[in-house]
Amino acid sequence: MNFELRHRDMLARLGKLKTKSGTIATPVLLPVINPAIQPILPRTLSEEFNCRALMTNAYILKKKGNKEIMQNGVHSFLDFDGVVMTDSGAYQILVYGEVDVSPAEIVHYQEQISTDVATILDIPTSWHANREIAKDSVQETIKRAKQLKKVKTRDDILWVAPIQGGKHLDLVAYSAKNVGKLPFPIHALGSPTTIMEQYLFDTLVEMILTAKMNMPMQRPLHLFGAGHPFMFALAVALGCDIFDSAAYAIYARQNRFMTEYGTSRLNQLEYFPCSCSICAKHTPKSLRDRPPKERQEVLAKHNLYVSFAEMNRIKQAIVEGRLWEYVELRAHAHPTLLRAVKILKKYEKFIERNSPVTKNKGLFFFSSTGLMRPEVVRYKKLLDERYTPPKEAKILILLPSLSKKPFHKAKEIKSFFSLICQKFPLKQNEFHICVYAAPFGVIPIELDETYPLSQHEVATPLDLETMENVAEQVKKYVAVSHYKKVILIEDSTWRNRLSAACGRIKRKDLSITVLRVEETLSKKVLSDIIEVLEKSVV
Repeated sequence: MNFELRHRDMLARLGKLKTKSGTIATPVLLPVINPAIQPILPRTLSEEFNCRALMTNAYILKKKGNKEIMQNGVHSFLDFDGVVMTDSGAYQILVYGEVDVSPAEIVHYQEQISTDVATILDIPTSWHANREIAKDSVQETIKRAKQLKKVKTRDDILWVAPIQGGKHLDLVAYSAKNVGKLPFPIHALGSPTTIMEQYLFDTLVEMILTAKMNMPMQRPLHLFGAGHPFMFALAVALGCDIFDSAAYAIYARQNRFMTEYGTSRLNQLEYFPCSCSICAKHTPKSLRDRPPKERQEVLAKHNLYVSFAEMNRIKQAIVEGRLWEYVELRAHAHPTLLRAVKILKKYEKFIERNSPVTKNKGLFFFSSTGLMRPEVVRYKKLLDERYTPPKEAKILILLPSLSKKPFHKAKEIKSFFSLICQKFPLKQNEFHICVYAAPFGVIPIELDETYPLSQHEVATPLDLETMENVAEQVKKYVAVSHYKKVILIEDSTWRNRLSAACGRIKRKDLSITVLRVEETLSKKVLSDIIEVLEKSVV
């Protein structure tokens, strides 16, 4: 009831999360506010960045013992009228081993300061935790999640139930299933910070998708501590809706300059690769000459501009249906990110099932990485499960793809249809024409206007893995068909891969003729096909 969807792409959602202090648009980045060390005031976040939501730490606030917070609430204390989310002290448990507050106390405190989104005091799973310790952290977190119903006294706060288990994926699945049975409006994937610091994005992908596969899909997922913009696109594509970032301030204290594709040291920059309002007013040298406190504030602002801008680009990619292309673009910022994208092959069926069926934009196919994108996976699945060639068809004519789409409207195809009608006026139903094309494989001509078979562009020349994949798709289609003869027109760019794949088909009742061509579907080629057909038709 608190989360309304507007657009989807892959597992990403553009949504509206309703809280008692207002509605925020997701995916959303929450800057983390540390009242003790804070380079940018919450009011500045609101006025200069149009930031409508932030995060702070309820445990740290409680330890300060400030009566003003208790009396007037966290919004007044921070001087921020937007949505406030509070963490419970679990990060301090991860760092220091324990906190001197009980789960019930921190629940009541978050209610007293009137936060909008609150987190139970879970037990985070350390990256170094063995299976026994990790299991204990999961069980204790589930126990505390179950206790919330008896402890809380307010119903206007959105409570977050973290999913723990760390790198132990079976425990992540167990945790997600069990907290997912409880009436929490939001879940969070706990303890990913160390994984991201070590650039173990392939492990992070598996953790996120394991959680998504086992928690209620309609609930938002918060990725704790995911503060660097260069991995936002991948995390959003996997279904993360909420992010928090202290990195913008931490990096600023370390003189580190964020970009959407990585991080640079200020002392290594001669030019700013950015045109935000901060970078437009400074040069790296002039910023280095500023006093440390002022320099830290300027860098923190730049880092936030980059982070918010990246989130907006991702949202626009979702609206346009181009999130996969954007993820591929960002994945090339670092080898570990690209490796993480390739892990999606393992989960391609789950991602396809939960992705939109149609979009208002066509697809761009760049390389074999795109073979696992939902639209390609879906087409191959539907062709296998739901398509049957015409019953009367005895001869398959398999043509190379053409530049014009839909293929049946190309002048070469029209000429070929005309020739068939002239030569075989009574046998037309015995011929079935299909096209082979990357990245989809076999495309029956009667389906070529179905999305996205005519709504895509492919980068050529094709890489080896893509060609091998198409060849296997052709082989698979022909092997299970009822055709008695196949006439394969093999373009020279395929280097005999299609004919080699078809040659491995073990069907004694099938005859395959291969015509190798240099110039796709020229008049000479069409004439050769007709000649083969004349010899084949009885």
